Amino acid sequence: MSRASDFPGLEVPKNRFPDPEQDLPGAEGEQRVVLGGGCFWCVEAVFLAIDGVTSVVSGYAGGSAETANYDDVCSGQTGHAEVIEVRYDPVTVSFGSLLKVFFSVAHDPTQVNRQGNDRGTQYRSAIFYENDQQKEVAEAYIRQLDEAGVFDAPIATTLEPLDAFYPAEEYHQKFAERNPFQPYVMAVAGPKLEKLREGYPDQLKSEFSDDTATRGGR
Repeated sequence: MSRASDFPGLEVPKNRFPDPEQDLPGAEGEQRVVLGGGCFWCVEAVFLAIDGVTSVVSGYAGGSAETANYDDVCSGQTGHAEVIEVRYDPVTVSFGSLLKVFFSVAHDPTQVNRQGNDRGTQYRSAIFYENDQQKEVAEAYIRQLDEAGVFDAPIATTLEPLDAFYPAEEYHQKFAERNPFQPYVMAVAGPKLEKLREGYPDQLKSEFSDDTATRGGR
């Protein structure tokens, strides 16, 4: 089980994180982004709390349909990463704003093929882009953060084309919300949600604005 102290990215003050200098233009209709930042239970918990996010689904990306299941992915041999598919309203929250939360709260992007004690390529930091515009904005923000020296180590996040997203098994969906007192959730998701609530109070859905968010559930 990973501890909050295993995620140094969580300790970086919010005021050291600049807003992205580039962002996607406003668009009508629901948009999506697929992100990998370690165990999908805890990354999912962060993005479910953000105002403008309409749905979050835990799943797999980067490998084939035949191996898109938890047992195979846990082997670290399938090419998949544990990811979340975030659907959002770009009128309320932008692609760049979601990237800022991804890098500043959801995980430590400097760790290579791991998050804390969770090790393997399935736990890599990754942005699976759907189009050149998403890739360009993500590349620019990574470059911006590295040049600003936000982290003590280079950002290791990979940018990979999204060939397919495979939803994970039902028992993984909204896991932290349904199991707020599970030890792993308390140790990892809880501190992330507390940091999100303290650093981004104006970006939270109303039901996540009080201290129940720190327990990994509503």
